[in-house]
Amino acid sequence: MKTGTKSILFGAHQFFLHPIFLALAWRRLYGFPWDPRLWIAFIVHDLGYWGKSNMDGPEGNRHVELGGKIMRIFGEHWSQLCLYHSRFYAKEHGAPFSRLCVADKLSITMIPKRLYLPLVRLTGEIEEYMALAKARTQDGEPKYASMKVSTNDEERWFNDVQEYLRRWVEEHKNGGPDTWTPILKRRSRELQ
Repeated sequence: MKTGTKSILFGAHQFFLHPIFLALAWRRLYGFPWDPRLWIAFIVHDLGYWGKSNMDGPEGNRHVELGGKIMRIFGEHWSQLCLYHSRFYAKEHGAPFSRLCVADKLSITMIPKRLYLPLVRLTGEIEEYMALAKARTQDGEPKYASMKVSTNDEERWFNDVQEYLRRWVEEHKNGGPDTWTPILKRRSRELQ
C-alpha cells in the first residue's frame, strides 16, 4: 500500500480525524463553519494523496488537484480553496494561499503529539517528513530549510514543526503575502 493511501486511512491525513481538527482550526480562525461546502472541503481537500507514493515529492505535491476538481462543482472559488491549501502549490502557481491553507496548518498545531506521532510512525510518513527537513533539493536548499526543525528526534521534530506552524499561522491568518515559503525552482522552471 502506498504512503499516501496509508496516510488517508490511518495516518496524518486520516479521513475522519484530520477533518475534525481542520474544522476546529477553522472555527478558531474564522468562526464556526456554517457553510456545508466548507465541511465538504474539509473532507476532500487531501483525498488526492490516495495512491501517491510520497507525501511531499513530485507526486504528493499534486494531491491538492483532486480536491480542487471535486470542489469545482461549487464554482471556481471553492476549487481554489482546495487547490491552494498547500502553500508550496500556491507559490509554485503564482497564487495566494487560501484560508483553508491557514486552517490546515493550524490543525497540525492542535493535534496532540501522543496521537500524531503514532499515526505517522505507523504509515512511515515520519521518515519522509524528517528526511525532507534535511535533504537538499536541486537548488541546494532543503525544502523545509526555513523551518529549522530538529531532524534527530521525532518528538523534537514535531515540537519544532508545531512551533513553526503556529508562527506561520499568526503571520498569515489575515491573508498577507507569504514571504516564508520558498518557491521550488525546479517546479517553477517546469511551469515556464
